[in-house]
Amino acid sequence: MGYLVATTNMKGGVGKTTMTVNLAACLAKDHRKRVLVVDLDPQISATLSLMSPTDFAQIRKEHGTLKYLIQKSITGDLGATDAKNIVRPYAGNLSGIDILPGDIDLYNDFLVSEVLYKKAIRNPERNFEKVWNSFEDSLMYGILKPLVPHYDFIFLDCAPSYNLVTRSSLVCSDFYLIPAKPEPLSYIGMQLLERQVKKLIETHQIDKKRQTQLVGIVFTMSRNILAGRYYKQVMKRVRQEFNDSQVFKTSIPMDVSVSRAVDSFKPVVLTDPNSAGSKAFRELAREFLTKLQKLTPASQSVRLSKLE
Repeated sequence: MGYLVATTNMKGGVGKTTMTVNLAACLAKDHRKRVLVVDLDPQISATLSLMSPTDFAQIRKEHGTLKYLIQKSITGDLGATDAKNIVRPYAGNLSGIDILPGDIDLYNDFLVSEVLYKKAIRNPERNFEKVWNSFEDSLMYGILKPLVPHYDFIFLDCAPSYNLVTRSSLVCSDFYLIPAKPEPLSYIGMQLLERQVKKLIETHQIDKKRQTQLVGIVFTMSRNILAGRYYKQVMKRVRQEFNDSQVFKTSIPMDVSVSRAVDSFKPVVLTDPNSAGSKAFRELAREFLTKLQKLTPASQSVRLSKLE
C-alpha cells in the first residue's frame, strides 16, 4: 500500500516536473520501488518526459488521459477499473515506473458548476460550501484509491496554480514536496502554498491524524548557490518560516544533461547516470526516504484510514 506524494509550488519554472520524474526514476531504479507519476499539470511536461508526443497524441485520441477520469469522477460515472486501464507502463528501459498521462485540458469548469449546483439544491441545508468541500475531498481520491495498493509511491505532479485539481490532490495526499529555485520570488511561492495548505487542512482534515505533511523543500536549478547572495537571502527567509528539518540538504544543480534528457523522453538518471544532475537526484532519493521514515509513524494511520 503506497503513499500519495504531491509535488507543488505556486510559482512555475522551478524544476518541479524534472524533480518529480527523476526522483521517481531513482526510487524505481536504485531502491526497487513501484512508482506511479500522475501528471496534473496542463503543460503535460511529466507525460512528455516519459513518452513521445506521437505516443501521447495516440493515447489522447483513444481517451486514455487523466482528463477522462476527472470527467467521470465529476459526473459520478467513475468505474473501479477506469484508472487502472489508463495507466501506462514507462516505455523506457526501466521497470517499476508507470505514468498516468495528463492532458492540456483536464476539466470543464461549466460541468463542475452544473454538477455542484444540482447537488447543492438537493442538499436540505442548501450549503454550497459544504457540497464544494465534499467534492474536493472525493475528486482525486476517488480516481487514485484503486491504484494505491499497487505502488509504493504515487507522485502527483501538480500545476503551478491553486486550482481545483491541485487542492483536491493536496487534500488526498499523505505528503507533499515543495521544489523551489534559490531566489526571492520562489520563496514567495513557498509562503503562499504553505498558507493555503494550512487552510485546506483546517477545512478538510478535521481529524489531526489525517493531516497532509510537508516532507521538505528541495532547491533546484542552483548555480554556485552557496556563494550567491540571492541564495543567502532566500535561506534566511526560509529558516524564518520553516525549520531546518524541512529543508533538504541535497540541492539540484543546473546541468545541461537534464535538459538534453527531455529530448529523449527519459529521465537524466537513465540517459546520463554519471552527470552532476543524476548524482544529485540519487542523493535526493536517499534523503527523501530517510525523511519519510521519520514522518511515517505519525502518518501510518493516515494511509490505513484512506484505504479502508
